[in-house]
Amino acid sequence: MSHPAHPTVDALIARSNRLGADKKNTNFAGGNTSAKGTAQDPVTGDDVELMWVKGSGGDLGTLTSAGLSALRIDRLRALQGVYPGVEREDEMVAALDYCLHGKGGAAPSIDTAMHGLVDAAHVDHLHPDSGIAIATAADGEQLTAKIFGDRVVWVPWRRPGFQLGLDIAAIKAEHPQAIGCILGGHGITAWGDTSEECERNSLWIIDTAAAYISEHGAADPFGAAVPGFEPLPEAERRSRAAALAPAVRGIASHDSAMVGHFSDAPEVLDFLSREKLAPLAALGTSCPDHFLRTKVKPLVLDLPATASLDEQLARLAELHEAYRADYRAYYEAHADETSPAMRGADPLIVLVPGVGMFSYGKNKQTARVAGEFYLNAINVMRGAEALSSYAPISDAEKFRIEYWALEEAKLQRLPKPKSHQGRIAFVTGAASGIGKAIATRLAAEGACVVVADLDLEKARAAAAELGNTDVAIGVAANVADAAAVQAAIDEAVLAFGGVDLVVNNAGLSLSKPLLETTEADWNLQHDVMAKGSFLVSQAAARAMIAQGMGGDVVYISSKNSVFAGPNNIAYSATKADQAHQVRLLAVELGEHGIRVNGINPDGVVRGSGIFASGWGANRAATYGVKEEDLGQFYANRTILKREVVPDNVADAVYVLTGPELSRTTGLHVPVDSGVAAAFLR
Repeated sequence: MSHPAHPTVDALIARSNRLGADKKNTNFAGGNTSAKGTAQDPVTGDDVELMWVKGSGGDLGTLTSAGLSALRIDRLRALQGVYPGVEREDEMVAALDYCLHGKGGAAPSIDTAMHGLVDAAHVDHLHPDSGIAIATAADGEQLTAKIFGDRVVWVPWRRPGFQLGLDIAAIKAEHPQAIGCILGGHGITAWGDTSEECERNSLWIIDTAAAYISEHGAADPFGAAVPGFEPLPEAERRSRAAALAPAVRGIASHDSAMVGHFSDAPEVLDFLSREKLAPLAALGTSCPDHFLRTKVKPLVLDLPATASLDEQLARLAELHEAYRADYRAYYEAHADETSPAMRGADPLIVLVPGVGMFSYGKNKQTARVAGEFYLNAINVMRGAEALSSYAPISDAEKFRIEYWALEEAKLQRLPKPKSHQGRIAFVTGAASGIGKAIATRLAAEGACVVVADLDLEKARAAAAELGNTDVAIGVAANVADAAAVQAAIDEAVLAFGGVDLVVNNAGLSLSKPLLETTEADWNLQHDVMAKGSFLVSQAAARAMIAQGMGGDVVYISSKNSVFAGPNNIAYSATKADQAHQVRLLAVELGEHGIRVNGINPDGVVRGSGIFASGWGANRAATYGVKEEDLGQFYANRTILKREVVPDNVADAVYVLTGPELSRTTGLHVPVDSGVAAAFLR
């Protein structure tokens, strides 16, 4: 529910969207903005002084009024009288609920006091790379005075909360000439009497810091380039990334399944090629928004780009064990009896020199944003090292935030994940018909979906219907060509980190009797369905085995795999081939936790690409019915007398690949409304 229209709210939203749209100003979902004004109290009819502030969660670039909290300023400031001190800081978040004005909107964030206690009508708190570079420099306080004079004041590191709000309010009162402050280890805060002035002050701080770093910073803040660690040529780099991605995802998913993102941005590759890579990466990130998304530090492969794939994989496995031990030691060094349980010891950022950065999260957006945050961290380290030396907050302070009771409560409030969240599905022939229905259902259940089809434009269009590229992508896939299949799987693993669920759905049919079926007819159908399913399963299985996370392979076969329909020799024979591939692969891949099952639909007329391409007319002629009556004809010969449509097949894929049938493999599921002649024996 959004807040009622108000000019102050409208200006706040517009300012927030402008600031959030430019990543130089703040990272995704980072920072918050506020505005103070008056509105009528619906109970008394009197004007009441309110503050509207970005609430917990959300992103400035896409903020709407529904993402704001509205609080009464008199009640918010009255909390100063009951503030129990920093040792009981967390109690103040619950107290903010008693300051809310009306219902709806977002929950107040931990930064609310920073906005409400400062004596300014408009306040911005942002996480710009240039500002955090100053905030994390070893001599950040001196640099702040040198760069900004008396217009910006240094605030030593303090965990966000009520006391930080009191600190900034005092600084604003003591320095009337100041327009904002640098928050040590964290970011910037700026203020103004009008929305325009506040935005102008924020941008002045950000741009002044960036200009100073550019003009006065060292030329090579990350040190000299290290021979052998320079970026590989693009084609070789992306090929190596695709080869590494499944195993790296397995490393990141040891404790819980993760979706991945890959970046070979120039800034990343440059950082990975420099002599300061290892010591800077070991220091970890500093801004709370950064390390909450990236973990305190990344896993860094310490081999040159010229090392072989096998050498890199072996070394990554060793480094993973060391990383887990190091993270557990970090947890045990700082945890006490009140700390939440350790959430997982796997890295969320994996850096491979010469290749790029792999980032991970519970879904694609979280994985992508984690990578964006580490790129922010690289920019911060570059700026800090250019002027001074990078000095992030201590591990003890990082732990206090990472395992903060308020953060734990926020995690516990998250909705229960959908059945296929964190899974990556690769569906062939998915631009139309049964394949599109399957892709749609899997995306609705939380999966990331790769829509693979012979027609790239149709594949991309179908993927776009499912959502943005955090949900689905379209790729070209001629399943009869081994190189094309491998290229499509490579695209999938670079887009989402790996592959967990493959649906062999691509198919076609030519309805002809034996004496009219040509060798070309036979070869075409066997190439697409029998050979194509084999090639897709083979390429996907390599990735699944490398991940070590199990998986699902589903064959969309047909009742014709067991039913001898008339005038259908090539199609039915290749469907029988697919059906036996299910049995063979179930046995072979079971040791890797990969389940292989099949679905045997009856003729699917409505929404079917095969039937629309002439197959329907041929089958109708074979059975002596009108083409428009073919669906009902199929239904009438079944036990249930019900037509099979693409969604029925999609439902079966959902059930077969969901958690309820985790002990089922080698099964063929009829989706035919009951064709007795096709009963499995």
